[in-house]
Amino acid sequence: MVSPLFRRPLLAALAAAPFVTATAASAQGELVNIEKKFFTMKEFRLESGTVMPDVRIAYETYGTLAPDGRNAVLLTHGYTSSQHMAGRVGANGAEGSWDGLVGPGKAIDTNRLFVVSSNMLGSSYGSTNPAQLNPKTGKPYGPDFPTITLVDIVNAQKALLDSLGVKHLVAVAGPSFGGYQTFQWGVTYPDFMDGLVPVVSAPKGSGGEASVKALIDALAKDPNWNGGHYYENGGITKVLTEMRVATLKRYGIDEQLAAQFPDKEKREAEIVRRAETWSKVFDGNSLVVLRRASVNFDAEKDMPKIKAKVLYVISRTDKLFPPSIAPGVMEKLKAAGVTADYFEIDSELGHSASGLDAAKWAPRLKAFMATLPRGA
Repeated sequence: MVSPLFRRPLLAALAAAPFVTATAASAQGELVNIEKKFFTMKEFRLESGTVMPDVRIAYETYGTLAPDGRNAVLLTHGYTSSQHMAGRVGANGAEGSWDGLVGPGKAIDTNRLFVVSSNMLGSSYGSTNPAQLNPKTGKPYGPDFPTITLVDIVNAQKALLDSLGVKHLVAVAGPSFGGYQTFQWGVTYPDFMDGLVPVVSAPKGSGGEASVKALIDALAKDPNWNGGHYYENGGITKVLTEMRVATLKRYGIDEQLAAQFPDKEKREAEIVRRAETWSKVFDGNSLVVLRRASVNFDAEKDMPKIKAKVLYVISRTDKLFPPSIAPGVMEKLKAAGVTADYFEIDSELGHSASGLDAAKWAPRLKAFMATLPRGA
C-alpha cells in the first residue's frame, strides 16, 4: 500500500537476502552453493579512540563483481538476525531472510549485481563479538567488550568492501537495525553509493541509556548472569528464550504462524521452539552492545550530507516503526534536500513484512533499482 501522503508512480522491482555466499544459481532463480566467509583486519580504531587488536567480519556474497568494481549492493541485517539474507545453505538449507528480493532476476538481480551481505561488528553470527576471546586476556570479552557505534559498524563494512575490490555501491539496503546502518552509510560515505533503501526503520535511534539499563536488568534475572560473565556458568539461555518469545510476538509471529498452526497451544509451542533455537546462538552481551549502539544512533542531524536517492519503506502493521513516523521522516529528508520516495507494505506481518511478504513490495524495489546507475 502506498501512503496517499507520498504516492508515486510505480516503477518495477524485486530484492535481497541473508547468511552465505552464492557461486551459482538454479534455473528457478534460487541462489545455491552459498558459503559463509570471513574478513579479518588488525588494529581497528573505533570512533571512541579504542583500538581493537583483531576484528573479524562474517559475510556472504551473491553474484559476480564487475571488473570496475562498481556493480555492488550492500545488504545490512537486523538487530538479532544474521548475514544470511539470500539463497539457501545446502540442498535443504535455511532460506535467507530477504530471499524473495535478492537473486537471479529478482529486484536485486544477482545476474547483474554483486551483492555483499555483511554481519555487524558485535553480532553473534561470526563477527567479533563479546562471546569471543579478548586477545589481551585470553577470556571472553563479555561486558568488557568496547562500546561501538553505527559509525564503527559501517567503517568495518567499508574495510570489508575495500578488501573485495568494491569501488562504488549501487545501493545499500536493509531492514530494522539494517535500516539504521543504511542511513549511517548515507551520511558517513555519501559519495560511495547511488541509492539507499532503509526498511522498517528510522534515521535515529530511541530509548536512550534507560533502554540499555532495562535490557541489562532483564538479562540479570537469569541466575547465571554473574554481571555478564556467564560463559563458564552455563549461559543465560533461559532468560534469552523468554525475551525472544516476547520479541517474536512483537514482530508479528502469531499472525505469521496462524495458518500453519491454527491451534493456539501448538502455535505457542512452535514459538518457544524457535526462541530456544535462537537463544543457543545469540549472546546476551551482544544484545547489550548493539542496543547501546542503536540508542546512540543519529543520522538525522547529518541528513544534508546524503547524496544518494532514498526509498523509505514501512510496513502498515509494524508496531516498532509504525507508518505514523513516515511523514516526519519524509519531511526531514525533503528539508535536507534529499531525493526520497516512500512506500508502505500492505501486510499483516508487522515488522517481519519486508522478508515474509516480499512480493508485496518487490516491484517497488525493482522500480527504484532501475532508476540507479547500474541498478537495472
